[in-house]
Amino acid sequence: MIRLEPFTPADFQELISWIDNEQLLNEWSGSLFSFPLTEDSLHWYIQGANDPKDPEVFIWKAVDSKTGQAVGHISLGSFSNRDQSARITRVLVGSRQQRGRGVCKGMIDAVLQVGFEQLNLHRISLGVYDFNHAAIRCYQKSGFHKEGTLRDVKRVGDEWWSLVEMSILEDEWRALHQSRLDAKAA
Repeated sequence: MIRLEPFTPADFQELISWIDNEQLLNEWSGSLFSFPLTEDSLHWYIQGANDPKDPEVFIWKAVDSKTGQAVGHISLGSFSNRDQSARITRVLVGSRQQRGRGVCKGMIDAVLQVGFEQLNLHRISLGVYDFNHAAIRCYQKSGFHKEGTLRDVKRVGDEWWSLVEMSILEDEWRALHQSRLDAKAA
């Protein structure tokens, strides 16, 4: 099981160690950061984050509940109060040894629970590069639907990367988790 804890300066070095090449940094952050990732850039990144009274963005480290070890990073931002929507960004399963073990799905499910149960959102979206088949499968297992592809949105060297847009609506999420929600209400 994954729990989410606020991402703080104490977590900077671990994230920096996970993102050890430019390709991975581009996949994780798009154009937000340049390589190498630094503590200074991460200080900027967390300014104003994690304020439940005025949510601009929530930035979390994902922690394995059994071991207490940080296993990933994820954020939820781009909030629209009017539309009751937000966007998941910067999803990263930390160490390569953790990949393929359900960590990503645990992180996504934890964020969706916060978004739909605590923040009363109606829609949560995300974007994923089209070559990241493992991430797309993970998001689909959590209930996300593909909405379309933004072609050639990012240039990396001589390559163009396309972005698959995905979303899940509150009623779709509730249908997937109805038995847990019923037990919680009882």
